[in-house]
Formats: sequence, structure tokens, C-alpha cells
Amino acid sequence: MESQFLSFSIIALISYLLGSISFGLIFTKLAGHGDIRKVGSGNIGATNVLRTGNKLLALATLIFDAGKGSVAVLLAGSYGNDAMGVAAVTVLIGHIFPVWLNFAGGKGVATGAGIFIAMSWPVAACALSAWVVTAIITRYSSLAALIAVGLTPVIAFLLEPSLISTTVLLALLIIYRHKENIERLLAGTESKIGASEN
Repeated sequence: MESQFLSFSIIALISYLLGSISFGLIFTKLAGHGDIRKVGSGNIGATNVLRTGNKLLALATLIFDAGKGSVAVLLAGSYGNDAMGVAAVTVLIGHIFPVWLNFAGGKGVATGAGIFIAMSWPVAACALSAWVVTAIITRYSSLAALIAVGLTPVIAFLLEPSLISTTVLLALLIIYRHKENIERLLAGTESKIGASEN
């Protein structure tokens, strides 16, 4: 029991540290765009990186943020489903609350996508479909993300019941991180995809 606790603690620490690598901040600084936290919404994720006008930089941020989620889950997966669940939750916590940035990180959508892909690609594919449909209809990236992650536990219940508890925790974390977006959506002041943000 003690050895399992130690193993899970190590997995959690490594996953958290991996998740806390803020690729959006690193890439924009290396590309000469300065601190991404001073651009647009101030978020370190791919959507805000896109506001620098550099699409390749935004794509790189998206890929690497998703990649760290997948890597954490895949590495822990060899130690069983429980270890995979620990890695999934802690890598997302690392991305959303990185110690290096005073616990003010990204919103977890790309990292969450990487996690879902590594845990179960059919669940991830269904969630992505929900995101695409909602984004096309409403043009709100945040609303699309909220609906996609909100449906993930339901999708897991239908396709991968063993992942229900993990997907619920992941969804709650991502939804919590979108609380400001939810307020703007309710107020009708949320920016739409393609709209400029001052």
C-alpha cells in the first residue's frame, strides 16, 4: 500500500511538472512576441497565441499543450488505470495552475484533448465532434469547449465506463477555469471566433 502511494505520488509530481510547462508563453517569447499574458485575453493557450497573428505559433502551442497531456497519460498507463487517472488529473492541474506562473495558467482545453485522446480516442473523437458542431453554429470557442467537456462524462458512460470518474474530474476543472467565459457568455460580451479582442 505504501509503495503504491509512493508510486502514485511520483506519477502525480512528474505529471504536474510536465503539465506546468507553458508552451504558449515559451514559444511567443522565443518568436519575439514578448509576454503572451499581455496580449488579447492574457491567456497562455493556443487561442490567445493566435491573436499574435502567427498561426504556426498557435498551432505549435496547440500540439505541444495536447502532447504533454497525452505523454503523461501514456507513460502512466503502463502502471494501470488508476495511475493513468492520477496522471490525467495532475497534468491538467499543472497546466491550469502552474507553480511557475503563480498558479495562473491556461484553460485546459488542448491539454484536456490530449488526455482524452490518450485515454480513449473514441471518446475524444465524439467530444471533438461536439466542439466542431458547436463552434460552427455559435462561433464561440469557449462555449464549444464547455459543451464538449461537459458531454465527455456522458460519452465515457456510453463507450468507456471505467473512465467516468476521471472524465468528471477533468470536466469540472476545465469548466471551473472557464468561469470568466461563462460570465461573458451570459452577459453577451464573449468574443466570437475570428473577432478581434482589445
